[in-house]
Amino acid sequence: MNPIVSTKETLRQALRLRREEITPEQYAARSVEIASHLLKFLAPFDTILVYASKPPEVDTRPLITALLEEGKHVMVPIIQREDCSLRFSYIRTPDVLVPGTFHVPEPLGNEIPADPAEIEVALIPLLGFDTDGNRIGYGAGYYDRFLAQHNHFSTVGVAFAVQECNKIPSEPTDQTLDAVVTESGISILSKKSELHH
Repeated sequence: MNPIVSTKETLRQALRLRREEITPEQYAARSVEIASHLLKFLAPFDTILVYASKPPEVDTRPLITALLEEGKHVMVPIIQREDCSLRFSYIRTPDVLVPGTFHVPEPLGNEIPADPAEIEVALIPLLGFDTDGNRIGYGAGYYDRFLAQHNHFSTVGVAFAVQECNKIPSEPTDQTLDAVVTESGISILSKKSELHH
């Protein structure tokens, strides 16, 4: 096995355990803090891709609700297992989100097809991140493949602070993040000008 792949698998297991140590009270409180940081950060943007969370990921439902109340255009991903890709849908209420592939909430039966060319900023789920913008996901590569084809927008990792790593081994196909938001605040990792409004 490729040594980077086996190192990543070990790291994934450690990160899952780290995240599982967060108590339900901490999970709720930290998710609210993260949503609050994100609302400020996302203020200049109009069309936002937000991953729809499943526990124990940072809960994005309150954020989605708040963005919709602000009149933002919120897009969510839908997993296509057949070709390991993502397609996208706008949502007008989080109530349409129901457990879909891998139990990820998706607007099944209520899709409003969305063009990824319209994305201005994307919130990306992850298991771990480092200060160089490297991200480790769940291993299926859905987001890496998508981001390799679409790089006209800023990418923001959403995580709890305990998910930070010293160094994540990266492969040529791995896509880096421009910023990460945790309960501790916003870390800008890239010099992409659109992040500095």
